[in-house]
Amino acid sequence: MGALHRVLTTAVCAATVALTGCTSLARDEPAPTAAPPTQRAPDPATTVLSPADAEELQAVLDQVVSRYAAIPDAEVAARGVTAAIVSDQWSWSGAAGADATGTKLTPVTSLGIASVTKTFVAAEVLLLARAGKLDLDAPLTQYVRHRLTANNATVRQHLSMTSGVPDYGPGDYATLDRALGAAPGRHWTAEQALSHVSTPISRPGTYDYSNPSYVLLGQLIEKVTGQPLATVLRRDLAQPAGLPRIAFQDGEKPRPPIARTRNPVCGPAFDGFLPCRAIASAEAANGGATADAPTVARWGYQLYGGRVLPPELVTTMTAGDGDYGLGTRRFSLRFGNSPAYGHDGNFPDHCSILVAIPERRVAIAVLVAEGNKNAGAIASDLVTAALPLLG
Repeated sequence: MGALHRVLTTAVCAATVALTGCTSLARDEPAPTAAPPTQRAPDPATTVLSPADAEELQAVLDQVVSRYAAIPDAEVAARGVTAAIVSDQWSWSGAAGADATGTKLTPVTSLGIASVTKTFVAAEVLLLARAGKLDLDAPLTQYVRHRLTANNATVRQHLSMTSGVPDYGPGDYATLDRALGAAPGRHWTAEQALSHVSTPISRPGTYDYSNPSYVLLGQLIEKVTGQPLATVLRRDLAQPAGLPRIAFQDGEKPRPPIARTRNPVCGPAFDGFLPCRAIASAEAANGGATADAPTVARWGYQLYGGRVLPPELVTTMTAGDGDYGLGTRRFSLRFGNSPAYGHDGNFPDHCSILVAIPERRVAIAVLVAEGNKNAGAIASDLVTAALPLLG
């Protein structure tokens, strides 16, 4: 597993939600094939959860760090973790532990959110389609000419991971690591990142998780808008959703305080990006964003609550035949007996998960200051503790 590798195992974080669970719902119940119609959620609450009620939530994070002291390699153990919950009744955020340099984390510490970035890219593509600037069912090659679009997979198929475009393989990540490590402070273009995909494309139609599909979708957004990806995502999504502390790298830098990393590709110097500019730019559209936990939770509440996209577009985004919609995980075990949506992300440096439960008007974010950890299990424990407080 290379130092850059992060999403060949990205399904780990989502799968652990199904494995750990937090309700008595039967585990073999299939995911629904159509999302229920989305209703616009009320404003997120401005009331902060009382300290007495927050103790049980904070205890979940403290236990993660306590386990790390005893068994550092345990999946539900980490040197540091932050989390937040946003609902229509109250909000909460917490932190425990430290980053890779030993700096104490706070609830507003910025970490890499990895593939949670895909929820922004997918939402933007849906907005552009609604505005008539692209057709979801047209071949992506109509807008982006590349050898990876030559199989005529549609924009919708790229969004749903059924494009036939393979993910980077282990050998691809190894060569990419070496190239990025040669100049960790350099900006990488999407074309340069995609040049490291060595596996041939196949016929579209079968689900296969693909980071290159989202690199191509980032190119699509820039092509039809004529503007940089970071500019478009901030204008159309971050500003309307009230997310000043998200950063779309490398068009933007993370907002301090920042959880530092020790990525061997990047070397010892910190250039202001997470983990460094080369990786941040190569991963811009499929995993390059950074944020704090309250920002991610607020985004999940706003997005899946129909407050950023029109409700009918959220229904489109969350629909599907399996566990993946359009840039959205459809978690197979439902939290609190209600459907849950969101995304997970995994870098060697940081692991993340966003879980939104629209019927309960709540969203949960967990950001871990370490890679390959069970963020899903932490989210599950937080949901178990939070649901009784939601009435």
